[in-house]
Amino acid sequence: MKTETLNATYQKCIDKCIECAQVCEYCAHACLNEPDPKAMARCIRLDRDCAEICRLAAQFMIRESEYAIEVCELCAKICKSCADECAKHPVDHCKRCEDVCNCCADECNEMAR
Repeated sequence: MKTETLNATYQKCIDKCIECAQVCEYCAHACLNEPDPKAMARCIRLDRDCAEICRLAAQFMIRESEYAIEVCELCAKICKSCADECAKHPVDHCKRCEDVCNCCADECNEMAR
């Protein structure tokens, strides 16, 4: 997805946000297929919130919005919340989501500095 006009400063964070959105969408879907989806309700909500903010953050960085830093700060906060919730569930899709969300939060925090 790299282009000549894209600010190289944002590229690593954009990539992490896109990956995180994909993993969160998958985690939400997989949570719905767990034996007790009601027990996964908060996880599903945070997965969806995280996926949305990650896509938004990527879009803001791609177009080099003047608000990209603020969106990345919020993205980091939501990613961390999602990771913390996923850590409570001993299933593979949640463990993967936890790892990816933590990486994305770190990258967004770094980006916002």
